[in-house]
Amino acid sequence: MIAYPLALAVISAFVAGIEKGAPWRPAQAQLRKYLWSDLAYLVFNGHWLGVMVYTVASRWLEPGLRAALGGVNAEHLVWASAASDWPLWLQCVVVTVVMDFVQWCVHNLLHRVPWLWQFHKVHHSVVDGEMDWIVAFRFHWMEVVVYKLLQYLPLAWFGFAGEAIMFHAVVGTLVGHLNHANVDWGHGAWRYVLNNPRMHIWHHDYDAVTARNFGIIFSCWDFIFGTAHVPAEPPRALGFPGVESFPRNVVEQELWPLSGWLRRGGGRGAVPPPPRD
Repeated sequence: MIAYPLALAVISAFVAGIEKGAPWRPAQAQLRKYLWSDLAYLVFNGHWLGVMVYTVASRWLEPGLRAALGGVNAEHLVWASAASDWPLWLQCVVVTVVMDFVQWCVHNLLHRVPWLWQFHKVHHSVVDGEMDWIVAFRFHWMEVVVYKLLQYLPLAWFGFAGEAIMFHAVVGTLVGHLNHANVDWGHGAWRYVLNNPRMHIWHHDYDAVTARNFGIIFSCWDFIFGTAHVPAEPPRALGFPGVESFPRNVVEQELWPLSGWLRRGGGRGAVPPPPRD
């Protein structure tokens, strides 16, 4: 229960130290107006929300799935729990690679499906002066539900060990922190394999007509499927069209898009949809 929060704390301190020692944008303030909101995201999304989703999935969804498939001939389910016999190192590798590709696909959907984009706007509310390691955890609770539902059941059904799933979570957290960090990393041949700040900052491009760079841990998926975009210089601005009037704190953002509907009902303009796929 405490293993991941401890890893999160260590990773956060490590990447924050790197940022402070060698910032890419030296003029960017470390103490900003809504830093408290991102700290709240770090605590809630970094631990409690995952615990809640895991509890629901393990107590209700997985037993229901197994019960529904209970009458299927076992000969047709030779793949069920197959991974439980693999060595732990192999489970770690397979979980990390396969689940990262699943996340890449889900990230695509968050941009291409209009109602999912409404939730993903929270993460893209990062504007100039805010891009640092801690905004990696600024995302809507519905994103966690979507990601975990599509990841947890296959992992549990194939019998992957909890240690392998934890390994993927820790690696994903480290790379995610670095992707958003205010550091100038992303040079050399390894940029074609691992995601990095120079690549990910273009995913947050305000002017993007079509979102690109969907990678979470690995950048290779974007190069393989033609969604990579890595100019030499960073984008003109961060965010999306309409971000100027988007909610700015954790409470209003977690209530989005309900808060947007309420604002429309009160006569205030709604945030216009961005020109994205």
